[in-house]
This record gives sequence, C-alpha cells and structure tokens, in this order.
Amino acid sequence: MKIVKIKQRIKKDKPIIAGNIRVELVWFDSLGAKSSSVFIQTPDINLLIDPGTAEMQPSYPLSALEKSELAEVAFQAIKKASWKADTIFISHYHYDHHTLPEDEGEAIYRGKRLLIKDPNRWINQSQWERARLFFNQLSQVYANTTIESYLCTPAKESFADPLNKIPVARDKDFDSYQKRREELFKKGRAWFKKLSQRWKKGPWISEGKFGSVDVSFVDGRKFKFGSTILESTPPLFHGIEYDRVGWVVGLVLVHKKSKVLYASDLQGPGIEDYALWIIKENPDILILDGPATYLFGYMVNRINLQRAIENAISIIRNTDTRVIIYDHHLTRDRLFRQRLREVYEVAELESKTFLTAAEWLGDQPLILKLREEKRGG
Repeated sequence: MKIVKIKQRIKKDKPIIAGNIRVELVWFDSLGAKSSSVFIQTPDINLLIDPGTAEMQPSYPLSALEKSELAEVAFQAIKKASWKADTIFISHYHYDHHTLPEDEGEAIYRGKRLLIKDPNRWINQSQWERARLFFNQLSQVYANTTIESYLCTPAKESFADPLNKIPVARDKDFDSYQKRREELFKKGRAWFKKLSQRWKKGPWISEGKFGSVDVSFVDGRKFKFGSTILESTPPLFHGIEYDRVGWVVGLVLVHKKSKVLYASDLQGPGIEDYALWIIKENPDILILDGPATYLFGYMVNRINLQRAIENAISIIRNTDTRVIIYDHHLTRDRLFRQRLREVYEVAELESKTFLTAAEWLGDQPLILKLREEKRGG
C-alpha cells in the first residue's frame, strides 16, 4: 500500500453541513490509523474534537513501518486542523483521542480553550495515570511549573452504582445468558467500589489556567458561546456495563436549529440507554463509534454484538438524522460489513446516509482496500 495514496485522500475537502455548522472529518480508523478526530465550525466557535492518533493493532494487515507512517500522516492532519481551532474537546485519556503536550502537542494546545474529561472521577486506573501525565506536561510546557501546583483535596462525594443511570440496560433480560451476566455485574460492582475509593483518596487536579491554556472539566456541563451551545454528557461507559476501559464523555453541539452529536467510544452503542439518548437528541449529524468487531470471540461476545446491532438499527429507524458517520473501532476489522449486515440493510431501506469517514470522503475504508489488493495479488 502506497502511503502517498492516503495523503492524497485526506486532502479532499468535503465538509458535512447542517445550517451554519460545518463538520470536517479530520481522521478516522477507516483511513488507516486509530483516531476519531473532528473539526466543527460555527459562527461562534472553531472546535477540534479528540486530537489524538495511534497505530493500528498487531493484527491489522500492514507492516509496522506502514502503520507508523499512517499514524504520522494522521497526526499531521490533526495538527493542521488545530491551527484553525480556538477550542479543543477531549472525551477521554486514550492516546487515539489526545496527544501529550511534549509529543508535539504544544502546537495543538497553545493558546486554546480546553474542554476535557474530568481526570479525578469516573475514570479507570490507567486513564487516571495518563491524565496526570498529561496535566504534568501541560503544567511544565505552558505554565513552567509542575502538576503539584494544581493538585487539590478531593471533594466529599459518594459514588452510586453506575447501573442506576442505565435502567433499560440494567433490567434487560438475556434469558440463558442472564446468570452469567449477573456474575459479571457482581464482579463489576466490586471493581467499581475499589476504583471509587481511589477517586476519594486523590489528590485531585484542579481546572483553571495552565499558562496560555484555559482548562475546564466538562462532565455533564453546558457551555454557551454566542449562539452556539455545547453540552457534554455525564460519564458514559466505554463499551458495555462495567467495561474496564473506563468512561468517556460525549458532546452535543447546537447552533440555532441545527445539531451535531459526537458519541465518542460507545462501541455500537452497546448500551440501550445510550441509543435512547441519541434518539431523543435526534441530531442532524451523528458521529458514532461502531462495535469493536475485530475483537469478536475474544472481548466481544455474540450477545453484546447483537445488542450493538439492534441499538444501531433503532437509531437509524427512529431519528431524522441526515448523516451518520459510523467508524472508529468498527473499521479495524475486514469483516465489519458482514458482521453488521443487518445494520447496513436497514440503513439502505431507510435511505440514510450511513458511511465510514473514508466513504464520506469518496474512498473505501483502507481495511477493505487491503483485502482487495491481497485477493488481486
């Protein structure tokens, strides 16, 4: 695969328009490197979402060098988009969603308003540590100090079972799988209880000014910029219930009567309540993460894959959404179309624009192009 072909592909300027909202697909997995980065422009704000990228997993059919080169192409596209941005939103602390300031991130974040996932609660241990690395570098690069200057005592807070916030999924009956599901819930509650004790101990990081970077934690908050409203979700599971990967925050952007919803890493969504939230919001443009089918049979079982399929179908049937970009985890798998055949059939019946980022830009997902090349060879 010639990397130059990928570079040519991302030069195509094909924004998605809803009223006075302009959405540019900066980089997604369908282009060959892990990312879910979007640039949104309204008359009031220039917003870059999730400025991060990572190399594809070992099973992805490219050499290590090719994966590295594609990740660099992705990063350059993200950095270029950041030059136009005044605000940056980060949904969680995985490296395909944010860049560390010392990893050339200085050019991305300098002088920006940063709306970011709370690093102190509703976060797993791995992301807790990554968040502190991020904020320590933010302190050093922009404020010429260390993270200790921004540490504070944890707020006195109790943390209820997160299943209470997703009653539809919690109460769903899975027949013969129900006993196993209850066992997993029991383990999940124990994991959550231990994790919440960590949050209570702290120390916490405080939001505020990090030199030229103005940081706000967004979980469950609403921001207004002129006629543009940004509303972040409360923390949502990164996948299914008690997913050990942690939590993410989604974003709804509204300008007058037009709406964009960015759902981050909900993987399907795999949880019924999240599908109902999307349906209730009924956005004009939806950026949605598909299920991680490349992990089918390993970390994704048939029942949870079917949930993701049914939830996606429900969204397609019950919204007036004009454009749905369905990508990210999904397009790491050469069999994603076969495994989600029902979803694509319903999208066609409903005459919905239901595409990967690559397809919106006029090309095939790279994983499918590689499969065709292999067959041709």
